[in-house]
Amino acid sequence: MLRKTVSSGTAWESKVGYSRAIRVGSHVFVSGTTAMNNLTGTVVGHNDAYAQTIQALENIEEALRKLGAGLNDVVRTRMYVVNIKSDWEKIGKAHAELFKDTNPATTMVEVNSLISPELLVEIEADAIVSNP
Repeated sequence: MLRKTVSSGTAWESKVGYSRAIRVGSHVFVSGTTAMNNLTGTVVGHNDAYAQTIQALENIEEALRKLGAGLNDVVRTRMYVVNIKSDWEKIGKAHAELFKDTNPATTMVEVNSLISPELLVEIEADAIVSNP
């Protein structure tokens, strides 16, 4: 089966040995994605969980689009959150805004930290494309 990958170009991908996203058949898997601006390599939304979630989801959407998918094809997300008690509603609000028409299955879990201290949320997504 044909395997197609997408890279965001961040340094972490080559250091760790992964792709931003991969498509095999009608299935698309997007790696943990943060609020990094792919052009500048800087974090978007410093100390703002809502803004970081929007940016992470926009980065996911860009990866999906490069593989012939979109947010409407997403069937599951996983959100890793540094401060779940204080940020879950902001993160949930951003997630709900972008997925208001599809409502994928999701999980939100607290983690001690992410790869960079200014990051507050990291999101994974799985999609199934209806027209492969």
